[in-house]
Amino acid sequence: MAHLKKSIVEVKTEENSLAYALKIAIARVENDANYKAYRQGWNIRPVVHALLQQTGIDLTRCGGIPELNRFQEKFRDYKIVAYQGLGCDDIMLEGQVDSSKHLNLVYDDVERHYHVIANLTGAMAKRYVCKACHKSCGRDIKHVSPDL
Repeated sequence: MAHLKKSIVEVKTEENSLAYALKIAIARVENDANYKAYRQGWNIRPVVHALLQQTGIDLTRCGGIPELNRFQEKFRDYKIVAYQGLGCDDIMLEGQVDSSKHLNLVYDDVERHYHVIANLTGAMAKRYVCKACHKSCGRDIKHVSPDL
């Protein structure tokens, strides 16, 4: 799935894909100079290793809802939204944090692997996806979110 869409950054690792995806997503949101290197798999291993040691989160079994919640507790400046597919209703976790900085991830349950959604509308093949309620429509001017 990740290699088919330009709007999804493929996480190039065999293990700890959740931590890799989060570090890549944070680098993207923060316009980090290392973003390009991280998305290509360069220089990110020591950063992820330090993150896992610092947080104490164990990802030996890939990382599911409990691990996503623990990462959300650590990253209060970001809202983690994890999808289990590329539809607006495919949300498996939405962090309960009030932040405009979204870390959108997609989980491939066949490969048991996380990837970064760089462009939500592109990944979902929609013209507009509301960040507040995750509904899609033709344009943002026609949409009124019940969450606002």
